[in-house]
Amino acid sequence: MFTIRQATKDDITLIRRLADEVFPKTYKDILTPEQIMYMMDWMYSADSLWKQMEVEGHIYFLAFCQEDAAGYVSIQQEEEDLFHLQKIYVLPRYQQAHCGSALFHHVVGYIRSVHPSPCRMELNVNRHNPALHFYHRMGMTPVREGDFPIGNGYYMNDYIMSLDIR
Repeated sequence: MFTIRQATKDDITLIRRLADEVFPKTYKDILTPEQIMYMMDWMYSADSLWKQMEVEGHIYFLAFCQEDAAGYVSIQQEEEDLFHLQKIYVLPRYQQAHCGSALFHHVVGYIRSVHPSPCRMELNVNRHNPALHFYHRMGMTPVREGDFPIGNGYYMNDYIMSLDIR
């Protein structure tokens, strides 16, 4: 059983610690070590996380198994009827314990609570990420794909998946 709470700026160090463990393992067979390091700094430096929370409107939630932090998710409203699932990562030891499902369902519930009319949630997922199966199980469908430059000559080679929320 997982408990989930909204993160605050005081949790930036914890989010970074979780990312340090899960992000490189997730992408070790997909991206070069150099791109992983670049993306870690780009997405998970203290300054980047602060800006995401305070300027860009990312809402982070943290999952805990008893007192142990197990994973995190980030959602951002991009348009009136469009939310973007920016990040969802679970520590490897909790990936078969349905922590990802708990975080996913929590964020869908959050969206329903702040946007009671129908809307859509999208996410970008690397085309080679094994988590594609997870997103399909959660009801998401691929709607398009793209190669998005992120700087330093690197690209995110993603499917954009979508879920209608009613």
